[in-house]
Amino acid sequence: MGIGVIIIGDEILSGRRTDKHLPKVIELLGARGLALDWAEYVGDDPARITATLARTFASGDIVFSTGGIGATPDDHTRQCAAKALGVPLELQPEAAELIRARIRDMAGDTPADLDSPENLHRLNMGMFPKGAEIIPNSYNKIPGFSVGDHHFVPGFPVMAWPMIEWVLDTKYAHLHHATPYVERSLLVFGLPESRITPLMVAIERDFAGVRAFSLPSVGDAARGALYARSHIDLGVKGDPERANAAFEALREGVIALGGEVVEVPSEEAP
Repeated sequence: MGIGVIIIGDEILSGRRTDKHLPKVIELLGARGLALDWAEYVGDDPARITATLARTFASGDIVFSTGGIGATPDDHTRQCAAKALGVPLELQPEAAELIRARIRDMAGDTPADLDSPENLHRLNMGMFPKGAEIIPNSYNKIPGFSVGDHHFVPGFPVMAWPMIEWVLDTKYAHLHHATPYVERSLLVFGLPESRITPLMVAIERDFAGVRAFSLPSVGDAARGALYARSHIDLGVKGDPERANAAFEALREGVIALGGEVVEVPSEEAP
């Protein structure tokens, strides 16, 4: 079971909004010993959203989807999820009560007319695919929804991020830190990437389950003097025992090739 995120909205693709969800989801997962396996950006096109969800529903992955669950004409995610599942939309009872509670909160001391056209329209935000469960929204009570291991939250970070945390801590606590994992890297100076590629292949061959990675840079003075020169961020990740052994073999291999190495401090590791 992998973990993925779908970020929906024309405003992201057009540049009207800068996506903040991807780095935050990575952070929330990392704090729980989990990692993101994939991410996709999708515009407000119903056919494309439906096709994407049909594919991800079939994947068996844990999926977080942000955006498009409101009740304006450019919000399509609820309808597309139902279509991808082949089920109808229905007013989820808990969602309806929460939306009505929000309407009463907004009315303040004035009695709320729950049957006004405006408030009846608000109930559309509780129209979820049949069988969906709610995701509580601590910000304004308007819930998101879950169908199996797919979890749909609003596009607003102030709402979405606590909702994602709630899902992770309520539904997937048993997965937190379940797989020991370590990532270590070093900066390599004075060697081209082509020279170290055979070493990476050998590391993955000799240390089962360990993955090697290489991130070349022409230099980034903004990150500090250590990163100013052209370098390669070279490392390994995986089970701590095997990855630590692989890291030592990687370091020795780079030195044997004539490279200069500096280990990346853990707090600075990308």
